[in-house]
Formats: sequence, C-alpha cells, structure tokens
Amino acid sequence: MDHFAAELLTWYDRHHRELPWRVGPADKRSGERPDPYHVWLSEIMLQQTTVQAVKAYYEKFLARWPRVENLAAAATDEVMAAWAGLGYYARARNLKKCAETVAAEHGGKFPDTFDGLKALPGIGDYTAAAIAAIAFDRPEAVVDGNVERVVTRLFAIDTPLPAAKPVVRDRTASMTPEGRPGDFAQAMMDLGATICTPRRPTCALCPFRAECAALAKDDPERFPVKLPKAARPVRRGAAFVAETPDGRLLLRTRKASGLLGGMAEVPTTGWTSRSDGETDAEAAPFVARWAFRGEIVHVFTHFELRLSVWHTVASESRVDGGRWAPLTTLGEEALPSVMKKAISQAIPDAFKALRK
Repeated sequence: MDHFAAELLTWYDRHHRELPWRVGPADKRSGERPDPYHVWLSEIMLQQTTVQAVKAYYEKFLARWPRVENLAAAATDEVMAAWAGLGYYARARNLKKCAETVAAEHGGKFPDTFDGLKALPGIGDYTAAAIAAIAFDRPEAVVDGNVERVVTRLFAIDTPLPAAKPVVRDRTASMTPEGRPGDFAQAMMDLGATICTPRRPTCALCPFRAECAALAKDDPERFPVKLPKAARPVRRGAAFVAETPDGRLLLRTRKASGLLGGMAEVPTTGWTSRSDGETDAEAAPFVARWAFRGEIVHVFTHFELRLSVWHTVASESRVDGGRWAPLTTLGEEALPSVMKKAISQAIPDAFKALRK
C-alpha cells in the first residue's frame, strides 16, 4: 500500500496544520526533531478533547514546566489546578505519575519503543503508538477517531465500531510506511479533521478520492458504522455554596481516586455515576439559612448530572475536610467545570474578576 502513503504525504507537505506541538515537514528538513516531552504532553491532553481546546492549556503547561523534570517536581495540587477545565481528570493524575516515572527511572528521557512507552503510567496503545511514531519515527499504526473514519470510508468497512477496531488497525498498519511514519500518522489525523469530516466531507479535495470505496458508493457519511448509543442515565444531587461576609468560600478536596479525583469542590451530596444523592437543604454541611438558587446540568461521558444549588452567607463554620478559600483566589483552585457552574449559579460574579 505504498501508493497510499505517497499520496497522503504529498498532500500533507502542502496542507498540514500548524500546531504548537508539531514539527512540520519543512522544519524537519532543516534538522529540527520532535521533542518527545512535547509530543507526550499534547497527546495526553488531546485524549477526548479538541485541538482548539488544548492549545492554550498546552502552551500554559509548557511555559510553566518546560521539561519533564520540572513537571515531575511540581506539586500535584498545582498540576491539577492548571488542568482544571480540561476534563477527564484521571489524565492529569497519570500525567504527574508519568512525569515522575520518566524523571526518576529513565533519566528524564522517554523510552523510544511502543512497549517501553506503554509501560509508563497513563499511556495506552494509541498514545504509545503515537509517541513512538511521531517522536521516534517508529512505524507504528496510530489509530484515533479521525483515522477510524478515514480508513472505514477508504475501504467501506461495514463492521460496526468498536468491533471493527482490529480490522481498522490492520489496514492502518499495512498503509504505514517505514519512512516518515510520524508524518503519515499526523497526516491521517489531519485528513480526518479537515477533509474527511463526520458530516459533509470535502471529498473533491481528498488525496484518496480515486481509491475511496465509500465515495464510489456515493455514501461516505454512512461510515464508520456505529451501533445505536444507549440512553445516557440522569443522576441527581445537591451542591452547597457557602460564603462568608468577608468573601471566603467553603471548599474541600475530593478523594484522589474516582470521578474528579483530587479536584476541589464545594460540598455536595453523595451522587455517583451509578446512584443519586440527596437534593435538599437537609443534607447541607452545616446548619444555616440555605436558599435554593436553581439547578445546573453537567454532562459527563456516561451520565448526565443535575445538581440542585443551595447558597448561604454565613460566618465561618468548621466542616470536616473543608477549608475556607478567598473568592479572589478561585483561579488557583483545581475546580472542575461542574463546580464552577455550581458556584456561578449561586454567586454570578464569583469568577468575574478572574476573567479580566
């Protein structure tokens, strides 16, 4: 399948995306090489997250922790706070663990093979293949959602995902060249992101248009075939936003494991992805005049959460595991988006000063 690689790389040389973590073809010809730390950091951030959302976080992390040793030495709370808003917080915990492992056990250098990379915390098959190909020119098959779409259309693979994943990986492996495998992997991602899009793909501009089986059938949007999604369950709970007259907010830190592990939160009831929590003021962390401020909705991957938001202004009370943080320093807290929603619902101007 060398012709596929040749066609795609010619297209990539002309039309590749300029991304802050990427070394483009012209820079490579000038002798610049991808930094494995940059590749790893971007790939972890890009899991389940868009390129546009990642750019600012990537640049912030790199400015603050320019080398993996810097990230390894950082306080976990600082890393979690810098990650806040990017979602899927287990990634941030594993990011820190991986940096510590690379610094302590590998002398600050990432392993240059698929197996060596996969042995690191938080690195699975896809990420190991991507880093090996992009940073070290290993001819690994790199398959993300964009690549699945390109390959299932190119070969009109009728098997629904996820059952089709082994077939897609084998097809991708057969197309991946020995030379420039990293560029090939990034080219496949770019093709899926810019040309072979989920809706209204611009097939006339695609380098594979002559070979695409889905286009020949005049039905590219049918691929990839997916099974119907199960209905997303709805969970309920309550969030309690307590502030003092002098402008401090009651926060606590969630346990390190599980959903939103290690992140900051206002006190909430015991909701989980599988069960509801209490929703009324009876479950408040201390006795006060709690006022109902409405409901917020936050969508996680596997469920929808609806929180009743309660608010009070009261003098500081002792709460197990709680701390009173100045409203002016909320930007330094590792608050996930759902908690920012709850706080904003109760105190509309809570984050106003931080956005200036």
